[in-house]
Amino acid sequence: MPQKDYLNGLMSFISDSPTPFHAVAAMAQQLTAAGYGKLEVADKWHVQAGGRYFITRNDSTIVAFQLPKKNALQRMHMVGAHTDSPCLKVKPNAEIHQKGYQQLGVEVYGGALLHPWFDRDLSLAGRVVGRDNQGQLVSYLLDFKRPLACIPSLAIHLDREANKAHSVNPQTDLPVLLGQTLGDEFSLRSLLVDELKANGHEVDKVIDYELSFYDFQAPALVGVKQEFLAAARLDNLLSCYMGLTALVAAQTDQGLLLICNDHEEVGSQSAEGAQGSFLMSVLQRIYPETELLHQVLNASTFISADNAHGVHPNFANKHDEHHGPRLNQGPVIKVNANQRYATNAVTSAMVKELAAQKDLPIQTFVVRSDMACGSTIGPITAAQLGVRTLDLGVSTFAMHSIRELAGSADPLITHQLLQEFFESQIVV
Repeated sequence: MPQKDYLNGLMSFISDSPTPFHAVAAMAQQLTAAGYGKLEVADKWHVQAGGRYFITRNDSTIVAFQLPKKNALQRMHMVGAHTDSPCLKVKPNAEIHQKGYQQLGVEVYGGALLHPWFDRDLSLAGRVVGRDNQGQLVSYLLDFKRPLACIPSLAIHLDREANKAHSVNPQTDLPVLLGQTLGDEFSLRSLLVDELKANGHEVDKVIDYELSFYDFQAPALVGVKQEFLAAARLDNLLSCYMGLTALVAAQTDQGLLLICNDHEEVGSQSAEGAQGSFLMSVLQRIYPETELLHQVLNASTFISADNAHGVHPNFANKHDEHHGPRLNQGPVIKVNANQRYATNAVTSAMVKELAAQKDLPIQTFVVRSDMACGSTIGPITAAQLGVRTLDLGVSTFAMHSIRELAGSADPLITHQLLQEFFESQIVV
């Protein structure tokens, strides 16, 4: 596949996925088009050898899998990513009327870089639960798809120390500016009803919502030679897309699985997160015989796909001199002695061999020994399943900013590596 075509698909996916709910809906649509059948938790499953299926939980986490054919090895090649990204979530009682302006109170979700949220065109999206004209509770996906709000900075004339030292108070500095002279009668829920009706939904009243502001600026290729991809939510919609496209493209009789969890950015401890029961419950229904399930897990391998910190030219001293991955130099194996990443010598050797077979570049990241290391769903999933696991990601700048930067060559290279992993007969 040409790199430009792959990037166009990726950028469309990111634009269509302002929230985890939208990401899962977009992935479900692509899986359906590729011949995957949807399963429901409440139904009795009738899965067949060689069959392709997917299932969702809370509309924000998705598992897609291909069962091995009868003559194939009973193991699963698994890839995991996450659908959520740091953002500003709207509070339940959000309306703030102040000095003739209408604002909405927000709560910071995850470890967001807050300064880049100022002075940007923001839109609003998420899940809304309302009552339809028949009095039934209905869940709706909503995306305003237009600049709706902003958070203006304070002028430097009023804060002469802004460029020297300025911390952001999430409670007082981040209420989002929505409009002017809307008056005390303004209701966010009424605005949501109007927007839903404008989109063809018959809704009488909005009862509750899960809404997030997002950067309205579209993804773009930047640089003199378009060497970079700039976009919101690269962490970790990039990995979701690479895992999805690799799964759909894979030509193999083996068992394959992709899981994209919600709530990684806040610790994964939820029904939809990696610490929850979802993945194990799916595997138990696929392999109801306990003995067989344990045999499959023992023979399986899991790749946790999440972004890696590329060495920043302005801050090169923030990296270990010998483990500073560069953009456009291939995917990155992430290693940590304290198990913040789940990579070990066996899984690392396997991926290096796969990369060598396809002549794909590969890099390694280790955090400086005097700095704390972040983590992923990798160690959590490894602990939950007891499966061999490796942490892998694409080098990125500005991780957790409202707009992140990756190399434009790396997504397709990583897709190729993940596809090779899905198709590989390598034994570890």
